[in-house]
Amino acid sequence: MMEKADSGQKLYTKMRLWEFPDQYIIEPTDGSSGSSLTVSRVDGSMKLIDGIPECNTLRVPKIWTIFGVVGMLKLLAGSYLLAITERQCVGSYLGHPIYKVSCLKVFPCDNSLNNASADHKKTEMEFSRLLNIAERTHGLFFSYETNLTLSAQRLNDLGDESKLLPLWRQAEPRFLWNNYMLEVLIDNMLDPFLLPVVQGSFHYFQAAIGKDIIDVTLIARRCTRRNGTRMWRRGADPDGYVANFVETEQIMQYNGYTASFVQVRGSIPLLWDQIVDLTYKPKFELVKLEEAPRVMERHFLDLRKKYGAVLAVDLVNKHGGEGRLCEKFGSTMQRVASDDVRYLHFDFHHICGHVHFERLSILYDQIVDFVERNGYLLLNEKKEKMKEQLGIVRTNCIDCLDRTNVTQSMIGRNMLELQLKRLGVFGAEETISLHPNLDENFKIMWANHGDDVSIQYSGTPALKGDFVRCGHRTVQGILKDGWNALLRYYLNNFVDGTKQDAIDLLQGHYIVSVGRDMASSSKKGGLESIASFPLAFSLVMTGFIFATMSLRQVQYDIRHLFISLMWASISIVIAAFVRANGRVFCNRPRLHKPRR
Repeated sequence: MMEKADSGQKLYTKMRLWEFPDQYIIEPTDGSSGSSLTVSRVDGSMKLIDGIPECNTLRVPKIWTIFGVVGMLKLLAGSYLLAITERQCVGSYLGHPIYKVSCLKVFPCDNSLNNASADHKKTEMEFSRLLNIAERTHGLFFSYETNLTLSAQRLNDLGDESKLLPLWRQAEPRFLWNNYMLEVLIDNMLDPFLLPVVQGSFHYFQAAIGKDIIDVTLIARRCTRRNGTRMWRRGADPDGYVANFVETEQIMQYNGYTASFVQVRGSIPLLWDQIVDLTYKPKFELVKLEEAPRVMERHFLDLRKKYGAVLAVDLVNKHGGEGRLCEKFGSTMQRVASDDVRYLHFDFHHICGHVHFERLSILYDQIVDFVERNGYLLLNEKKEKMKEQLGIVRTNCIDCLDRTNVTQSMIGRNMLELQLKRLGVFGAEETISLHPNLDENFKIMWANHGDDVSIQYSGTPALKGDFVRCGHRTVQGILKDGWNALLRYYLNNFVDGTKQDAIDLLQGHYIVSVGRDMASSSKKGGLESIASFPLAFSLVMTGFIFATMSLRQVQYDIRHLFISLMWASISIVIAAFVRANGRVFCNRPRLHKPRR
């Protein structure tokens, strides 16, 4: 399938980072004979050296073991090196070990700040605090030997010359999480240090079916083009890239055969927003309706070029706020649809309710012809292509998390059964549910996959995950969904604005420059400069407490009734004012203003 890079392009798998006062030195310690890399702590400049300088006995350098250089980020006055300090092997992809980033650390190269102005120092500190959020990024995976950004089918289609290129040059830019941060290393031609990292999910299990052993792998690759948090990245951008676009690949290996099936999810490809305003479900806002056909056409043109035929399965409600989006999606698709692009609406909540998810079989009956006709990749023992996937199912709900994951797991289950029947492992009427070990592992894999994708977008595990994990809804699962829904509300309103800034900084969606710093991006005036939800909430609660205390004294002095009414009125007025100006009291991104 995929040959290892030759020795001249081999990635360093283990290194020692020496932390000197004026520089960092990264020394390969995996048996490679390559040069060490020195990084200036003054200006972030890099060069290769052959040895480690002698250490001053008075100041012994701190030494870190690192397993990969993620990249370098240039801020206003300093540069910041990101490196992997802990890793965990989570399985293998087509025979190559796959690692999860357990700990990511930022090493500042900001000694030049000593000579910077007070304003520059303050702004740099604000930017660097965003990098602390980057250290807690969820779901980062990498391999030293194979390209995780490409599906098995695209890997198989690589030409011989491409297979000899460094991994970063083979990578699909959409799924290369550290694409922007690698630019400095690329400019310095540091191929052995250039480690491609993807964000997403990776799960793997083995199961026995009689005497047969099958390996099943599930990989999610998150697109970086419109990456972000749930409420601050909705819909599409003018180029047709959508929020929460994730490619999910399910791979089955058996007796030398390899089968791969790819699905995608992504936000409704219209220009729309849902700006937090302290309500539980902010209203949906369609933007620049006249641009809808062009944006949607660009989105589906890109999908057709990359995947072939497309079936867009829309799971949103037909009524209410979602209904407006559904209607616009469907009507615009009539102008975009062709023989290669189809649209199908399936009102998940109306048909399945909150417990009857087995009714998804109704949906599968409507799409089975498309799924079977466009098939999957199948390679024989010699890695020769026997069959290829010719099209893709694109699934969406509003968040592309909960309903979407239940639906994709159902499609994945049916596809795995088709593959096992093709290889003679299953009989004509045999199903996964007849094999308890396979069934349980498959459900757990897809449930964990859904949780990973959901955490990266919303901050919480997926809702409805108990159905994917157990095959039916449970009381415990419904209660857990209630808690996660409340947690999403809190994170969306009071945390995710800052997290969105950190993502935009890491992905290069916001470029730091002297004339365009955070201070100028975040100037506040009027109400915004003093708005504080914790303060407002404290005043409201204080008012109600005093109102209650005064009310208890009414029996002794009627004047306390008026005092109680006064405090209650103050609380109500403050609460109404905060409600009317909800957006101002939320945690909003400061680097990019929401579109109107």
